[in-house]
Amino acid sequence: MNAHRDMLTRRLLLLGMALGLLAAVAASFALLAIDFGALLAPAALRAMGGFIAEFFPPDLRWAFLRQTGAAAVQTLAVSATGSLLAVLGGALLALPAAGRGGRAARAGARLLLNLLRSVPELVWAALMVLAAGMGPFAGALALALHTTGVLGRLFAEALENSPPAPEQALVEAGAGRLAAFAWGRLPLVAAQALAYALYRWEMNIRMAAVLGFVGAGGLGQMLYFHLSLFHQRQAATVLLAMFVLVLAVDATSARLRRRLAPAWG
Repeated sequence: MNAHRDMLTRRLLLLGMALGLLAAVAASFALLAIDFGALLAPAALRAMGGFIAEFFPPDLRWAFLRQTGAAAVQTLAVSATGSLLAVLGGALLALPAAGRGGRAARAGARLLLNLLRSVPELVWAALMVLAAGMGPFAGALALALHTTGVLGRLFAEALENSPPAPEQALVEAGAGRLAAFAWGRLPLVAAQALAYALYRWEMNIRMAAVLGFVGAGGLGQMLYFHLSLFHQRQAATVLLAMFVLVLAVDATSARLRRRLAPAWG
């Protein structure tokens, strides 16, 4: 009887949540006053079709392809550098954020992590451009700052949710705190931390391209330049390079996870 009542309560709760979500979506459409009629009007469709047609065929001249390739390498370097700095910074802040160092250190580390990830990458990029000048260095710093907040929180939660028994057993056996953490707790979260880091790298490769719109270099800056001058064919080549770069990074990240996660798990 109690089990039936609990199941009925869960179903009613899920139904209420679904109805609340539908009501929120309907209210959002009403608030934004979206005019689907104007969007799908024949004139609008013709204008969109004509604009898309201007992107074809892409500019495949060797000189422009070489320029695009150099920008793609720069975007990849920005994402890799920002992600690596974020892994290091997130790992350092995750220790006090997980309670290693006392309550004050935990509160301070979590406050800093909240601050870092609450500021969007584009805002960090604008600030870093003012501080370090336009170019890829500003983009790498912007990615590092925001991603440090994200990875630090994820690493801290992974540490907190891991079972403490292996580390405690090593401490009781006479091992030092550092050795007990390295051999008793760290192996339990290494595979999860690796998955988090690689996933954020995949996201950062996309964001590194977007940051170019605020002067952070790479494919984004190149795309902004050509779109501003209505060079649609050149912009199409840059967009194609972004697509190929994202596919390559996704495939590399998936392969690394498959090879390294079992060894660390």
